Amino acid sequence: MGTTEVSRRPRLNVAHGSWELIWAHVHRVLVVNLGIAVTNLPLVAALYATPQPWRHPVFFGLLLLTLPGPSLAAAFAYLGATTGDEQTPVRVFARAYRQLFRRAALVSVPFVLLVIAAVADVVTLGTSVPGAALVPMAVVVALVAAAAWPVALAHVAGGGDIGPRLFLMAPYAVARHGLLALMNLVLGVVTLLLVNQAPLLGLAVLPGCVLFVVWRNCRVMAAFGDPGTENDPVARKGRRDGTGGFRSGAGPAASAGR
Repeated sequence: MGTTEVSRRPRLNVAHGSWELIWAHVHRVLVVNLGIAVTNLPLVAALYATPQPWRHPVFFGLLLLTLPGPSLAAAFAYLGATTGDEQTPVRVFARAYRQLFRRAALVSVPFVLLVIAAVADVVTLGTSVPGAALVPMAVVVALVAAAAWPVALAHVAGGGDIGPRLFLMAPYAVARHGLLALMNLVLGVVTLLLVNQAPLLGLAVLPGCVLFVVWRNCRVMAAFGDPGTENDPVARKGRRDGTGGFRSGAGPAASAGR
């Protein structure tokens, strides 16, 4: 009887390859968390030290324009450079951040400015007479810009070009993939709320997990061209998310020029 009960107990043994895959994913999340926390440390410290950041719009505006965008692009590039059970080193994130900083900051400026302007309009016009007509429009603009921002950064992280078409196609991608965009927004809001409640614990756990989902969604949304076209950063035949250059030390431009 005892032997029968022992034989019927479920076995929890996991294959060696499965453990490697699990630890590789944990390593990936931890690297992204570390990279996001370090690259945005000035912004986090300023928010922690200032109880009313809206009283310093210029200072915090500059931080928002320059810090989050490059860090998100570097995270997307790092996630694109990791495959299977490989544990990609931290220097890949650092190299991606350095190489993508200027391009990601340039892409971030229009979207961040739109969000800031729309939020300011909502606060200013909320109690005025024309607010009933203008506030809903400002809210829509803020939501679309916030949802299109990571899509544009995913395009840049994948080696895509920067041009007027990008700033038109990213909002179009949000409208075309409304459910994915809504999921990204909800995940972003929940993450910010949790990090605000527990900054150290939140930054240590949440960003990597959330950005992995956001990155996968943005890969789909950032397919601006026809599948298989040369300029499509997602569907380009044989590509590895445009981040193969970060493995070997070459930048996205070098990868595109091969």
